[in-house]
Amino acid sequence: MIMNSSASATSSTASASRIGDVWGGLAAMLVALPSAVAFGLIIYSVLGPEYVAQGAIAGIIGTIVIGIIAPLFGGTPRLISAPCAPAAAVLAALVAELLSRGIASDKAVVLLILVALLSASLQFVFGIIRGGRLIKYIPYPVVAGYLSGVGVLIFLSQVPKLFGITGGTGGGTGSASLFTDLTTTALWQIPSLTVGIITMIVMVLAPRITRGIPAPILALAGGLLAYFGLGMLLYPELLTLTDNRLVIGQIDGSGFSLTGITDRWSGLANLTVADVHLILIPAITLAVLLSIDTLKTCVIVDALTRSRHNSNKELIGQSFGNLASAVAGGMPGAGTMGATLININSGGKTRLSGILEGVFALIAFLLLGSFIAWVPIAALAGILIVVAYRMVDPNILYLIKQKSTVFDFVVVAAVIVTAVAYNLIAASGVGLGLAILLFLREQIRGSVVRRKTYGNQTFSKKRRLPEEVAVLEQKGDQTVVCELQGSLFFGTTDQLFTELETDLKTKKYLILDMRRVQSVDFTATHLLDQIGARLVDHDGTLIFSHLPPNLPTGQDLQSYFDQVGLVKPTRNVRIFNELDDALEWTEERILEQAGLLQTGTPTPLELGEINLLKGFDAETLQALASCAEQHSYQTGQLIFKRGDVGDEMFLIRRGTVRIVLPLAGAREYHLVTFGRGDFFGDMAFIDNATRSANAVASVSTDLYVISRAKFDTIAKAYPQMDKKVFFRLARALAIRLRQTDAALHALEES
Repeated sequence: MIMNSSASATSSTASASRIGDVWGGLAAMLVALPSAVAFGLIIYSVLGPEYVAQGAIAGIIGTIVIGIIAPLFGGTPRLISAPCAPAAAVLAALVAELLSRGIASDKAVVLLILVALLSASLQFVFGIIRGGRLIKYIPYPVVAGYLSGVGVLIFLSQVPKLFGITGGTGGGTGSASLFTDLTTTALWQIPSLTVGIITMIVMVLAPRITRGIPAPILALAGGLLAYFGLGMLLYPELLTLTDNRLVIGQIDGSGFSLTGITDRWSGLANLTVADVHLILIPAITLAVLLSIDTLKTCVIVDALTRSRHNSNKELIGQSFGNLASAVAGGMPGAGTMGATLININSGGKTRLSGILEGVFALIAFLLLGSFIAWVPIAALAGILIVVAYRMVDPNILYLIKQKSTVFDFVVVAAVIVTAVAYNLIAASGVGLGLAILLFLREQIRGSVVRRKTYGNQTFSKKRRLPEEVAVLEQKGDQTVVCELQGSLFFGTTDQLFTELETDLKTKKYLILDMRRVQSVDFTATHLLDQIGARLVDHDGTLIFSHLPPNLPTGQDLQSYFDQVGLVKPTRNVRIFNELDDALEWTEERILEQAGLLQTGTPTPLELGEINLLKGFDAETLQALASCAEQHSYQTGQLIFKRGDVGDEMFLIRRGTVRIVLPLAGAREYHLVTFGRGDFFGDMAFIDNATRSANAVASVSTDLYVISRAKFDTIAKAYPQMDKKVFFRLARALAIRLRQTDAALHALEES
């Protein structure tokens, strides 16, 4: 019974999902199809009134083919793909450019097909090389400017259609010709203007009245009612299709045929290399725009449905849809925002809803093909004018209010002005250039110096004796440590030099920690060479640590420095794998100058010479000697490891010992290094707990080993011994904690 109930619930859920997909696909079609017809008109009406029907057909075919193919291969759930405004704007601008160069309308149609094919092929390449993520990183001001420019262009192209101006004196959509046409009242068509205004009013008010029916459908219905109402009451000539330029007109015969498609494909054979050059940039622009439009919609779908799309797979699906649309004679498209949101709100759950949108568009075309001929051009213009208005991002005006975002506003404005004054192709070049400037601005605005400290604030992990610490605290500021980040290139080199200029005059050692550097160019290398030359003037040294063997750019930084001569053996430049090694080297140079660094092979210390036990009386030292054992370790030999049980404290007679914390994957973290005269293992000596890290002899090392068990036994006979030892231990540990506090404070302050 339980299994049957579970199966029934699963079946019920699947059935509900399919029903939601059906309603979602139907509602999305009702939004996408009228918009696609309007977008097709934007492109083909530039060629002349006789091409208006071809534009309507191109939009319909695009809706059908892209709607079915893109979801099959893309697979982003709920995404609706159809002809879109950016495609209309780019292709309309291209047609105008081609006609201005004297290219015939028939050839321009062939070139439109080739542009669609090339842009779809580029989208496929974007997906294959995983460029989907890169496209999403185009700066927002550039995208906002581009989409706003598209909105302005659509608005300018539709205003004449709103007024019914089909052959004005200006002869174009430029600001001067548009102004001339609009101020010539004799060109106005009152029926067209009336229909367009009523359509826009319904388009704006529809969402406030009902959300059950998409606004474009209500707006188109309002425009149709207004058109036929005017025809029956005032303008009977509106009720005939013959020579009626206020409607789409017949979509058969000259408007569309399979023979026409064949003729267009045969026209591709007559194209020249010069023709391909004309459309190359528009094709690239179209591919990028369609990709951005799709991925932007996918991101919104993710946010609304708590899902995650595959951007590269979606680009491949869109490319297949656009390729198929171009082959069939349709216009290209992308994942569209409005239809997708309607699909989600109407119950769409899976990619089946996207496929059904295309299927419903095909059914609507077959059943209502003759009806489409009566759609008023002004009604479509009214819908597009509202769409264009909504494409202009109102938030860009807020960018003027703050000094930090004024340049972002300039970027948006420059792209819009270029798109309107010239074309979208030029705007794409301006947008690309400004995107580079935005990147440079962000790189320059953030400091390449992540942290700067001095050698008397931060120390190496080698534990120093008190007299050595005193010298390093006094003279350690001869060392300056800079942790760099980001990109070292011509835009940030001056900033780095300014940051270090004062230190280069007074400091002897400059350590540049390169672990967070992303890239280095030749200008930055030249600057580093100059920094090294400055240090030579007072016998200083330039030191690099953490040189990445492979930067994100694939560059081997040390090899690059070798190639440009920065790290020649004759230069005052040194390289260390770790920052700690670099700090230890500079500390030893400072201690060497102070006469505290022993050279050669030191002799093992006696018990009384260990710093922890200095000043103890002979009786106490004798008592300690009775519980101390001598051990020797070779280089690399393990003294103890993490988790070992032991109660011994180790006093270093000669050599050095590294304390490391083992990590997953055979990795380890260097905690501290103890040298001659120091001690370690005190934690287990005090609390008898297991070892917390590994201890390894860095070189041949001699130790005194004092067991806590033996110590306690001897202490019974020498009651003052344990008090003296634990007092010294407490004082030594307090000094270590203070040094750690100082290092943490310097780290936070830097």
